[in-house]
Amino acid sequence: SKVQETCAQPGLFAMTLKYEDPPKICCLGAGYVGGPTMTVMAKKCPEIKVTVCDLNERRIAAWNSSALPIYEPGLQEVVEEARGRNLFFSTDIESAIRECTIIFVSVPTPTKKSGIGAGEAADLTYWELAARQIAAVCNASENKMPKIIVEKSTVPVKTADAMAAVMAAACKGTDFQVLSNPEFLAEGTAIDDLFKPDRVLVGGPQTPQGLAAIECLANVYRKWVPTERVLTTNLWSAELSKLTANAFLAQRISSINSISALCEVTGADVSEVGHAIGVDSRIGPKFLKASVGFGGSCFQKDILNLVYLCRSFGLPEVAEYWHQVIVMNDWQKRRFANAMVATMFNTVSGKRIAILGFAFKKDTGDTRESPAIDVCKALSEERAKLAIYDPKVSREQYYEDLGKEAMEKIEIDEDPYVACAGAHAIAVITEWDVFKTLDYQKIFNSMSKPAFIFDGRNILDHRKLSEIGFTVWAVGKCMKKVLDTEGSPSP
Repeated sequence: SKVQETCAQPGLFAMTLKYEDPPKICCLGAGYVGGPTMTVMAKKCPEIKVTVCDLNERRIAAWNSSALPIYEPGLQEVVEEARGRNLFFSTDIESAIRECTIIFVSVPTPTKKSGIGAGEAADLTYWELAARQIAAVCNASENKMPKIIVEKSTVPVKTADAMAAVMAAACKGTDFQVLSNPEFLAEGTAIDDLFKPDRVLVGGPQTPQGLAAIECLANVYRKWVPTERVLTTNLWSAELSKLTANAFLAQRISSINSISALCEVTGADVSEVGHAIGVDSRIGPKFLKASVGFGGSCFQKDILNLVYLCRSFGLPEVAEYWHQVIVMNDWQKRRFANAMVATMFNTVSGKRIAILGFAFKKDTGDTRESPAIDVCKALSEERAKLAIYDPKVSREQYYEDLGKEAMEKIEIDEDPYVACAGAHAIAVITEWDVFKTLDYQKIFNSMSKPAFIFDGRNILDHRKLSEIGFTVWAVGKCMKKVLDTEGSPSP
């Protein structure tokens, strides 16, 4: 009989099916979450075979090459250490499902574009297809060893229940448990986040077999994560924790951005305000830097998902509260573009504008929901001539984000100095460190006059830029007040 205790905590899970030890692991989806997560897991657990699968042959080929499909500091080195030893990238999804005990599902869950919940609800098409493929492979396999299916994608609360229902109806003879193991990665620091996570959250059914599955997955993480940081919960708590974490972080950004507008008209400095409240131990300093707005694959999608859930469960006041975080972010992006036009004598038509940075944040090539997209579209509508430079974004990505028609009128440069040459204005949209060290005297000399610079991240030396001759605008700062305070002569 396969019925016996698990080896995790003897006596705790009596009469449960035993999971393979060490378990073989696969991940369906080789994107920003699946690739790095499995790579670090393979490095930290050399005795565990880890396979990352994807239908996209080009993406898998890239993972097997020296030119990885995504950029993340430190990722290349970790991949090269583990790849071919116990880390594998493959398009053979069926074989991976067949041989593995733990199956991570890390497929896209974009916001629905049509139908019920369009614009807010998550589209679970790929997630359901993954469940049905797992069931089909298990049905066709003679080996009926128990499986653990792990939600790694960001999904709505109770999605695990839906997957379990699909599996129960479609999969016969194989015991499976569906767990939630949300990711809390920040792009640009994902590898460090995976090596030293604040917490790892594993949620699952509160049944003997469900608890055994939770222990099996938790024990994998405990090989490098301190036990006190591996948290176990029920399914719904784990699913909701991910949405709530991102909602709280985005809320802080929208909160400080709302104050940035007030600072500009009162003479306060948003950097000073952010620091003053951040030293309060009850608040803390993180996510209190005003900017052109937040982007990325998760914040907006997760908040919209939360809004839809609240409305679905008859909580319109809660839904409206969280929706305002998105409203404020959209307004901040429009406000930045509008400030550029207003500052440049209410017209940018025919004027060359250098856009420095297109990724949604530094140290990544990811442009999903990047503020740069909205700013570029707004300036293009005003008939500005854009020249864009970003050190990591591919030319193909610009076409995908801005559209072929718009790209015919936009210049993509491989050198920031080329992008700025002849420009009437510069807009810093992404906080790449390289932008802090550019020769702005050289750039000023090459630009049309008057030369404007709009700092959407507050990373530049505004006084020095003003002394060079730039007209400077920065988020959350009344520039006349700033320059007067720092010793520049009053006009």
